[in-house]
Amino acid sequence: MIPIRDNQRTRTFPIVNWILIIINILAFSLEYFLPTDQSNWFVGTFALIPARVSLSHPLSLLPFLTHMFLHGSWYHLISNMWFLMIFGDNIEDRLGSKRYLFFYVLGGISAGLLQYLFAPTLAVPTLGASGAIAAVMGAYFVLFPTSRVVTFIPIFFFGGFVRLPAIVYLGIWFVMQIFSGFNSFVIGSGTAAGGVAWWAHVGGFLFGMLFVRSFQKKTPAYYVDEGERYTRY
Repeated sequence: MIPIRDNQRTRTFPIVNWILIIINILAFSLEYFLPTDQSNWFVGTFALIPARVSLSHPLSLLPFLTHMFLHGSWYHLISNMWFLMIFGDNIEDRLGSKRYLFFYVLGGISAGLLQYLFAPTLAVPTLGASGAIAAVMGAYFVLFPTSRVVTFIPIFFFGGFVRLPAIVYLGIWFVMQIFSGFNSFVIGSGTAAGGVAWWAHVGGFLFGMLFVRSFQKKTPAYYVDEGERYTRY
């Protein structure tokens, strides 16, 4: 299921969301255009490699932060940024820019931590913004459950567009991540079967669901537009 857009309007320009997108694009461009040996060093240094994590070496913990700004391919980057554009602006609007930035970063770290717990000996680099974006999606699931997500559902060589409630679209997505995560124990030794860190998605989504309320603005602001009342926290 490919999300096309949502119908949830925002009241502020999502400056942090766009800055995050730009940083991800710049980081991947650097990674992509470096000579092969330097690119390999770059990924090996800043991607999360669980087997290298050691509490006795604090610098080995840095990739829990930096891995969320790296990507494995242009497709990986574009698909992640597409999801971030659709869902991130509304969460920034609800939390405020500063809170949203902390929420995003902590969501990505939480995603990396759960992936590490499920595969602490993995020697393959784990990278990508999908864990942090999953936190955004978990927050959207809680804050905008009745919002409609225009979704393209491919069927063989054709497909169709449907308007799914966010709680349905994101609920299905989350169940698929859990199923794929458990399936990875069967076909991929419980790590990242198919090259996807499923447990990072699960960890990020759970973080978003559980903690987004604590990041909300405390004082509501009321708006009237087209005869309807909107409340933003």
